[in-house]
Amino acid sequence: MFYLSLIEHTLRLPPHLLNTPLDEALKMELEKLFLDKVIANLGLCISVYDIRSIKGGFIFPGDGASTYTVEFRLIVFRPFVGEIILAKLKESDANGLRLSLGFFDDIYIPVHLLPSPNHFEVYPNSRTQGRWIWEYGEGENQFVIDGADQIKFRVHNVIYPSIPVEQPANAKPFAPMVITGSIDCDGLGPVSWWEEAEVLEE
Repeated sequence: MFYLSLIEHTLRLPPHLLNTPLDEALKMELEKLFLDKVIANLGLCISVYDIRSIKGGFIFPGDGASTYTVEFRLIVFRPFVGEIILAKLKESDANGLRLSLGFFDDIYIPVHLLPSPNHFEVYPNSRTQGRWIWEYGEGENQFVIDGADQIKFRVHNVIYPSIPVEQPANAKPFAPMVITGSIDCDGLGPVSWWEEAEVLEE
């Protein structure tokens, strides 16, 4: 889920940071540039782990800042296909589920990757939001996905969409990394399902 990635980057160190220890000042600037950003095919940047080398320190004519080339390691979030992850329910509508890890919210479980047979119940006073119900054993037992507990899902794929040139005014905010998950196998879904299943078997 989390990886260390080695990156080289050239950056400008503002004059007001020249009195700060160099490693500390560079780390602060790197964190401003990379933290909570998605790098395509690399993942979501979580933290600057360490700085491996610093080169340069050139001051160009007419500029009071110094420029450095820094080699450093980033902690990145990049789940692999088939990985099992625990998340919380963020939204539930007729298109499926949206899950959250707290620091990352663009996880979607489409309808065809939910356990079947199933059906969707719209909440009162809501046109779109509701809850999905898995009808197990020809409807004899119904298991509800209502966000009461954590949901265990398998990573189906991870994509890095291209940045759109234009986006409609009513469109969802652009997501630079999207995870599609699945809960249509034994052991997946709300963790309470399988605790209840063990009780039923006993």
